Amino acid sequence: MAVFHERDNKGLKIESPAAKFVLKKSLVTPKEGWEGSVMRIFELGEGGYTPKHEHPWYHVNYVVEGSGVLNFDGKDYAVEAGSYAYIPEDVIHQFTNTGKGLLKFICIVPEEGDI
Repeated sequence: MAVFHERDNKGLKIESPAAKFVLKKSLVTPKEGWEGSVMRIFELGEGGYTPKHEHPWYHVNYVVEGSGVLNFDGKDYAVEAGSYAYIPEDVIHQFTNTGKGLLKFICIVPEEGDI
């Protein structure tokens, strides 16, 4: 069993021309005992966005805080705390913070997707 607190995870700033104001925290990984999967939390600062991208693995998202837009396969969907989404393999997607404060969401991927 592993019990931790998110505030103690300093995370990794995503530095890329395709992303803005993104912090990724890998919370539960094979290191903590979850073989094959990883639970991360992303924080997007005001005006921040993840890269518009696709990859050969799914992910499951749950918005914890804030509001924004999920661009999924060319269509925009408003998201807010309590929204959730399943993004299948090989679909172009991007999260954008359109609100005030942080947009914070959980993202669960297979282990190979935690890059």
